[in-house]
Amino acid sequence: MMTCLQLFRIFLNIGAFTLGGGYAMLSMVKQSIVEQKKWISENEFWEMITIVQTLPGVFAINTALYVGYKIKGKAGALAAMLGAGIPSFFIILLIAMFFVEFKDNESVARIFKGIRPCVVALILAPAIQMIQSANLNWKTFFIPFLAALLIWQCHVSPIYIIVVAALGSLIIRRI
Repeated sequence: MMTCLQLFRIFLNIGAFTLGGGYAMLSMVKQSIVEQKKWISENEFWEMITIVQTLPGVFAINTALYVGYKIKGKAGALAAMLGAGIPSFFIILLIAMFFVEFKDNESVARIFKGIRPCVVALILAPAIQMIQSANLNWKTFFIPFLAALLIWQCHVSPIYIIVVAALGSLIIRRI
């Protein structure tokens, strides 16, 4: 029971104080779950991110579900998911209730413009960590760049990229 409460509290804090969505929360999840609690290894953390990215749904909720299930089964998954989801639910509810009154307020617009660079940094930090943990070598360094280029410039669906990468990996492992 204590672990479920800890999972709930950890993900409640992460959900309440992370701006920018699921990728922005990665460094906080890593610090709490991998470095402080040592519930999963760093390698397993990055493998989890790889799996969670491919699932449909909200990245933050999927991450919480995976971590919670890994640590404490179904009860842990529920606790972590509720912790991650409750803050967003109430924040969105408050915004919906009061946004009409503040949407044209110049101060509010400036606050959101000031938050944007922080959100970029929160997303960029785990992206750099992911790149470092990917163990790229001279044979594989071009793959993430090619995938990003295809998605960005050629508008190729990420689903096709994932399928081709999975099939390519299977073929290479068989050879």
